Amino acid sequence: MALVYGVEKKTVPTYMKYVMGGTSGMLATCIVQPMDLLKTRMQISGTLGTREYKSSYDVLSKVFKNEGMLSLYNGLSAGLMRQATYTTARMGVFQMELDWYRKNYESDPSVVASMTMGIMAGAFGAMFGNPAEVALIRMMSDNRLLPEHRRNYKNVGDAFVRIVKDEGVVTLWRGCLPTVGRAMVVNMVQLASYSLMKDHLRGYLNEGIPLHMSAAVVSGLLTTLASMPLDMAKTRIQQMRMIDGKPEYAGTIDVLKKVLKNEGAFAMWKGFTPYLIRMGPHTVFSFVFLEQMNKAYNKHMLGDSPSDPAT
Repeated sequence: MALVYGVEKKTVPTYMKYVMGGTSGMLATCIVQPMDLLKTRMQISGTLGTREYKSSYDVLSKVFKNEGMLSLYNGLSAGLMRQATYTTARMGVFQMELDWYRKNYESDPSVVASMTMGIMAGAFGAMFGNPAEVALIRMMSDNRLLPEHRRNYKNVGDAFVRIVKDEGVVTLWRGCLPTVGRAMVVNMVQLASYSLMKDHLRGYLNEGIPLHMSAAVVSGLLTTLASMPLDMAKTRIQQMRMIDGKPEYAGTIDVLKKVLKNEGAFAMWKGFTPYLIRMGPHTVFSFVFLEQMNKAYNKHMLGDSPSDPAT
């Protein structure tokens, strides 16, 4: 409990920070899942020896034509599981770090402190959520393969069982290093820039959804630019197959070297448009949902004025 002017003030319980963080991410995923699928298909385009897609529109038209509209939600169960693990962990840890900082230093964190806390939260969340990430990438890329090469996972639970049975439990953490690296970059930029942009924009906008959305849009753009190369390496490693008993890629650096050599530097940002369209709204919806849940909890459960825990 925090003390304000000698009066004990009720705060949101730690477990609720995790619940609200994960729930906000799951709700956002239900909205932006099609963009995630387009981004993933663009990133793995070229791994079969030919350039499968010319643009995001080409991906969309081919998915509609060959797989049907509902296939845009392939892997949704894994996407929700990812949010239930990764986002729950990272948002919860970040909120706890913020509370700890404010309690001990009696001030809002500096830029460096915000970035450091974002890195720590991202790394923890990525390690916790990597199994769902592997299942998600495989489920979203499955329909592009020849029928005899498809894994045909029924849902995220089936994916977990079959991966462990056929490839070993360690495979659930395949690509963990680039996943953690990407998450550290994403959270360093996303969580820190969101907090800082809110502080800056308060001079122009009142507290509320317009402020939260404006800060989240800028945060989403910066996060997209910074994280895409690592995101592509993560995606390719997690969906790769064994070739003559050897993995297709030796690691993150190997992916990036091969992409630079075979596809050019701009391929590092392949799928930028759907990634931005996915990252921007997901960031916006996640933070807006989180802010509103915190506001509702403070009002209805604590009988207090809304706090601003996501800043």
